[in-house]
Amino acid sequence: MNNKILKSSTATYQSGVVKADGKLYVTQGEVRFEPYNESAGLGPYTLTRSAIVKIEKSVGTGAGILPLTSDAITITLENEDTYDFIIANPDEWIHLLKH
Repeated sequence: MNNKILKSSTATYQSGVVKADGKLYVTQGEVRFEPYNESAGLGPYTLTRSAIVKIEKSVGTGAGILPLTSDAITITLENEDTYDFIIANPDEWIHLLKH
């Protein structure tokens, strides 16, 4: 499997009211999030690209409810797990991950 990084950026993983800043990477076969602070318990996460069934723009929130930014994506896996990332240029990420 090709592990060459196709795209990487600073990102924020969001799960309800909790967030973790880190790096988001895409390779040919994986999407990986590595938090800057692993002791917070939010990551690292490795998502197999073949398991992704949907990727769409979403909204990053404050306190889990207040919309703060539209620069976010939600990745849904075939097991229905979802991962929300606040990230610059979400359209570029969506385009890359759909191809």
